[in-house]
Amino acid sequence: MADLAGRADHADHADHVGLGPVLAELTAPGGEFAMVPATVDGVAMRVHERGPHTLRELYLTSPAPDDRVATVYGHERTSWAEHRRLVAGLARWLVDEQGLAPGDRVAVAMRNVPEWPVAFWAALVAGLVVVPLNAWWTGDQLAGAIAHAQARVVIADPERVDALTALTARADLPPVVRVRGAGPPPPGVLAWDDVVRPSDGPLPAVDVTPDDTATIIYTSGTTGAPKGVVGTHRNHVTNALNVACLGRANQQAALRRGEPVPPPARPGTLLAYPMFHIAGLNGLYGAVLSGATLALMHHWDPDEALRLIATEQLTNASGVPAVLRDVVELAVEHPEETASLTRIAMGGAPIPPSLVRRVATELAGRASAANGYGATETTSAVCANTGADYAAHPDSVGRPVPGTELRIVDPATGDEVGEGTVGELCFRGPQIMRGYWRDPEATAAVLRDGWLHSGDLGLVRDGWVHVVDRAKDVVVRGGENVFCGEVEAALLAQPGVLEAAVVGVPHPRLGEDVAAVLVAAPGAAPDTAALQAALGAVLPGFAVPGTVIWRGEPLPRTATGKILKDTLRRELAG
Repeated sequence: MADLAGRADHADHADHVGLGPVLAELTAPGGEFAMVPATVDGVAMRVHERGPHTLRELYLTSPAPDDRVATVYGHERTSWAEHRRLVAGLARWLVDEQGLAPGDRVAVAMRNVPEWPVAFWAALVAGLVVVPLNAWWTGDQLAGAIAHAQARVVIADPERVDALTALTARADLPPVVRVRGAGPPPPGVLAWDDVVRPSDGPLPAVDVTPDDTATIIYTSGTTGAPKGVVGTHRNHVTNALNVACLGRANQQAALRRGEPVPPPARPGTLLAYPMFHIAGLNGLYGAVLSGATLALMHHWDPDEALRLIATEQLTNASGVPAVLRDVVELAVEHPEETASLTRIAMGGAPIPPSLVRRVATELAGRASAANGYGATETTSAVCANTGADYAAHPDSVGRPVPGTELRIVDPATGDEVGEGTVGELCFRGPQIMRGYWRDPEATAAVLRDGWLHSGDLGLVRDGWVHVVDRAKDVVVRGGENVFCGEVEAALLAQPGVLEAAVVGVPHPRLGEDVAAVLVAAPGAAPDTAALQAALGAVLPGFAVPGTVIWRGEPLPRTATGKILKDTLRRELAG
């Protein structure tokens, strides 16, 4: 068992880049981010002593001045003053006119538009529970989640309203509020402008505690039917404070190395994650905590991203690796327009080490890379790798964040394994979910004595955490275990490979064979024999893919960047 982030003895052996000693000081008693013992739901853990302690408190204590821009969308700008008036108006409507009480659910089904954060904060400051819905779902999937969450109100954009109103069975739908629609809304649907009356009046007077439910976020469904992850205010605030703590630690570590640290710039974030994803919410409430401007895009567009970074002088960009690869290209090719950018944060899918190295070399002295490893069940990152640490260890997901305990166990026996041995990653701490909504069996399967069994296989080497595969994705080839994540990392390190996915396919003699599905980099000429020979120099022979397929189109992915391996298996089987 280890709480690696808060202990100096697990710091990087290269002291000139290690964050371990700095984090230990920041989280020690009396430190700026002091962690103290607590028992939550019967589980002993370490929690942040300082506030904010709830998302309502986080919102009310935001340092953002009224005249600063809160959100940018295209050429629309909303000030923090106007944003606060919209939040207050919607919160009063939910409570006064809809009769919602603390604990009631509000579903949000939208792409990244300015009304998304308004709906999020209005519900939370009223003590309600936000249910973000995947904007890529069909009408039936949306309606199913709305019913399962027992939502009292739905706030949706026109595409999601159309998907819901097209359903033949609409009797069970709660009131639906349409944002950004043209013309009168469909029968039974309310218009945003008729509902939200900006208000300078007080917010609803409610008591919100750290362990009240804040969100029910449905999983992507890549490993089965989507499940509703119950997240508390403590879960989310822990994540927000950990991000702030890591930022401060990087700054202090740089000062100790004698590196120049520029004065703080006005913070601004290009949010390329969808806000229905846990990493999107991380960016959303991180902006409130720091008083930042949040730049939103309806869909990914590199040209629009460059314009936003340049005109808004954005300091951060966050998104999945496929999107952030474009941001790195923009930063390299347009240094003047992207000079304000200092941090490129990636997550949601495995990060190619080559992309991290490129940031460290081609953007050295300008911007650094950051990676958060986690899941919806862990309220975003339980491990993080940032700054100089990430450049030195680009193949690692980093170390556990403050307050997080890590245990690696044998999946078959549950016994803890030693350093350097692959096992299932299990986490415990103040950001672990309470459970799955209305699903005690699924909850009991992954939460045991406060430990979340992630289903990911990994190991710790010299204090650094490495994720090698999902347990369900291990390929057993002739009796040898092949970890797809390790093979994918080796593939992505080869020149000419832009995207890579490894899956198992049936084999008459070996049981399973290793199959690689690849997308070539622009201008590269696929050469399977040369690729297999190069892999043979860095991988055991049994791990070299026997089947290599080159696709002429991108790999199928979820909206949050995860590769749909079941889709690839079906394609290969066909």
